[in-house]
Amino acid sequence: MMIDFVPDPDLFPFASRWFDSSAGRMHYIDEGDGPVILFCHGSPTWSFVYRRIVSALRARFRCIAVDHLGFGLSERPAGFGYTIAELTSALGELMDHLRLDDVVVMGHDWGGPIGLGAAVPRADRIRGIALGNTAFWPIDALPNRAFSAVMSTGPAQRRIVDRNLLIDTVLFSELRGVLTPRELEQYRRAQPTPAARCALAVMPREIRAAAPLLGRLRDDVPAALGDVPALAVWGMRDRVFPPRRCLPRVAAAFRNLDVVELPRSGHVIQESAPDEIADALTAAFA
Repeated sequence: MMIDFVPDPDLFPFASRWFDSSAGRMHYIDEGDGPVILFCHGSPTWSFVYRRIVSALRARFRCIAVDHLGFGLSERPAGFGYTIAELTSALGELMDHLRLDDVVVMGHDWGGPIGLGAAVPRADRIRGIALGNTAFWPIDALPNRAFSAVMSTGPAQRRIVDRNLLIDTVLFSELRGVLTPRELEQYRRAQPTPAARCALAVMPREIRAAAPLLGRLRDDVPAALGDVPALAVWGMRDRVFPPRRCLPRVAAAFRNLDVVELPRSGHVIQESAPDEIADALTAAFA
């Protein structure tokens, strides 16, 4: 299914583009000219989360921001599993379709392993890696696994699907006071019905279920991408991926890593520090 949602053009002033992957129709934006940056969102956001960064960078970079299947304006294909492995495969198809070469891949939250998973087999076409508040190793921390276990129960799954729990409660608990009501509504309207929220219900389960894939990335990323220039932009108040636990693991994987700390940011760094992220990307990759 496709959703009946047109983003507010004042908030998201970009032309929509479409790619028919083997699994379903994907929405993305493609703005500007210059070195390519591919922006990969996590859950429960969509490409809207990168809007200010794209606006700041499109005069110097070609900025591509994708909606993973099940998110944003992309299709919710019948029979699709919405696993990290499947989303990674679809992103790789888009990269090949666009013939992206010499590309910087930026990933946040689940966009980190999805973007890295698509980048590893295309390592000869990767110019750089940028990561923000993410993990590409098995997620063993007790709070994360407890969240996964609770959100995977029947009652919690029904609240995710029927009551939009991950948007209205989890996401908005951080973004209220940061965004205007009009901006918040763009997240709600991108997941408007229970049928549209199927991917949201899968993501918490993947914290534990995707462990084999994350284990492979833990080994494959430094082997395939460890020598490319890398940037970590990190919200230092994040309780999902705390910097003290995560940044040493990122530093161990990349031998040419710059770290930019965002001292006032929590998890959704694109909304709290877009200018700092744009400046960091420019300094690292322009």
